[in-house]
Parts: sequence; structure tokens; C-alpha cells
Amino acid sequence: MPVTFTRFAETIHCKEDKRVVSVTVKLLLGDCTGTVYFTDIQAQEGDRLTGYTINTETMLQKFREGGVIVPARFYNGVVRSGETVILFNLGSTSTGLDCHIYPIQNMAAGSIQLSQGAGAHRVKFKEVASPGDTFSLLASTRQCLKNGNPTDKEGFFQYTASGDSKHVVKLEDRKSARLLFEFQEMQEGSERP
Repeated sequence: MPVTFTRFAETIHCKEDKRVVSVTVKLLLGDCTGTVYFTDIQAQEGDRLTGYTINTETMLQKFREGGVIVPARFYNGVVRSGETVILFNLGSTSTGLDCHIYPIQNMAAGSIQLSQGAGAHRVKFKEVASPGDTFSLLASTRQCLKNGNPTDKEGFFQYTASGDSKHVVKLEDRKSARLLFEFQEMQEGSERP
């Protein structure tokens, strides 16, 4: 039986006038059976998010072709019930993915879900959906929005892997939504602000 790993990520906001002396992480489990492996923890500081790549020895810069920065990529479509969407990321590394979902019919709370590949890195929007709503999960700014206002989610911000990147979209059965995925392809390097 294969071991399934789930990656959890959160941002810790500290008061700027205080320094962090230590961090304590406690693994709490309840009402479950089986074996749990707690393998890694990564903490980093600064105003540049580098967590989309496992190796933090190098920073990322916007993908270039012929020395010119490639503009952000946009992919759109319509999904009914559920579908696997393939995005083509020509950059040399993974990058954050901004997802916009526009429901065409009413949907129950928690019925809009996104995940990577075979279902990893899952996220669920906790709000009910109505036609005319816009749900935005923005890895670029670490925001989850409904109609431009902060809203709750359960799960993770999304990213697109380098090359062919599979994204599973699940909606309430027989309901539809328009999609817009947006990302800036990246490459290894360093970039000054």
C-alpha cells in the first residue's frame, strides 16, 4: 500500500518590532487509526515567496525568452461537474497559480474544489455560490476572495508545475462554472526589486 503525503502550508504574521526566538510545532491527531509520518518543516522570512520550489538556495525570476520577460499566461474554459485541466508552463520551475471561478448556477457551500494531479494539494471554497459570483484563489498575493472580499477556504493555494501541469476542478454535480487560470512562468536566478 503506497504512503500518501499531504503538504500543509501557512503564513505566520509576527509583530515587526519583535523578533522570533523560537517556534514550537505540535502534531495533534484525534479519532484516527494508522501511521503518520511528520517529515519536514520549512520556515523562511522575507518579502519574496520562494516556497514554490523545494530548494531555496536559488531565488526565482520571471521566465525569459531571448532576454525578454514572457508575459503572464492566461487559460480559460467551462467545466460541468468536474474536469481535469492541463496547463502548459514553459518556465523551468513551478510557480504560483491564480484561479478565478465564475459559477453559472447556484452551488452548495464546499462544492467548488481544486486540486493538483491525482487529487493532492486540494482546496475547497467554503461559501455558497451563485451566478454572478467570482471566487478567486490567488497564490500571487496569498488571498482567497469571493466577489473581491476575503472568504474562507479549506486547503492550499495552487501552483502550476513546470511542463504539463494537471489540475482537477470539481463542482456540484451537473453544475457549471467558467474558469480563468493565470500565472507568471518562472526560472531559477536572482532578481532585484
